[in-house]
Amino acid sequence: MNTEPYLVSPGTPVSLDHWDPGDKGGWNKGEGSARLELLLNDLAGLQERLYAEGQQALLIVLQARDAGGKDGTVKKVIGAFNPSGVHIANFKAPTSEEQAHDFLWRVHARVPRLGMIGVFNRSHYEDVLVPRVLGGLDDAATARRLAHIRGFEALLTDARVRVVKFYLHVSAEEQRKRLQARLDDPTKHWKFDPADLQAREAWDDYTQAYQDVLSTSSPEAPWYVIPADHKWFRNLLIAELLVQTLRHMNPQYPAPTFDPAGLRVP
Repeated sequence: MNTEPYLVSPGTPVSLDHWDPGDKGGWNKGEGSARLELLLNDLAGLQERLYAEGQQALLIVLQARDAGGKDGTVKKVIGAFNPSGVHIANFKAPTSEEQAHDFLWRVHARVPRLGMIGVFNRSHYEDVLVPRVLGGLDDAATARRLAHIRGFEALLTDARVRVVKFYLHVSAEEQRKRLQARLDDPTKHWKFDPADLQAREAWDDYTQAYQDVLSTSSPEAPWYVIPADHKWFRNLLIAELLVQTLRHMNPQYPAPTFDPAGLRVP
């Protein structure tokens, strides 16, 4: 599967108009579903090697607008991993304690240890996106925070934590359908937040904020724009990219410290 078209090229201006939220990559749902099952099996095996090796870590960053599919991605794709080797963090509005520190203070402690996979379901980028749109950050402050994020991700890379970032790109119409479905289904009311409607009104402002955020794509911590109107293709593409990433990391089972051939279990 060719994943190159979804990579945000480092050092170039970003326009989300470049990617179609309804793109299916030339696949149909039946083919994609069959391919996904193979990829999920691969992910399970690669994670076991990563955990056994204990010398590298993988940090997966998920960002999206409301109803973009972050939770669905965690359930369907991240669910392929053994839970004992995965840590999921969700960064909401900072607490008073967190506000009393630098904006990355609360994030660094949630980075996965070596051997583990970490998932940021929303991330350190929330501390740029939301205040940027709501007026808490001007252009200069935004640029400083993005520079700090680049440095932070470079530090993680030096510490053998591979960072891969996914922006789930959903259209305004598909978001409308998903939010309305939450209102129409009493069992989904808990997932609806009236503030989501305010965010829809600021659609263009969030588009610009996301384009600024995506400019942090680098060879060491790349951003990928994931077409997310079709949930099955979203899952397929993310699984494909995670398999590629883990294969490139190439974790290995450690050599035994004893001679297995010379032992027998009584």
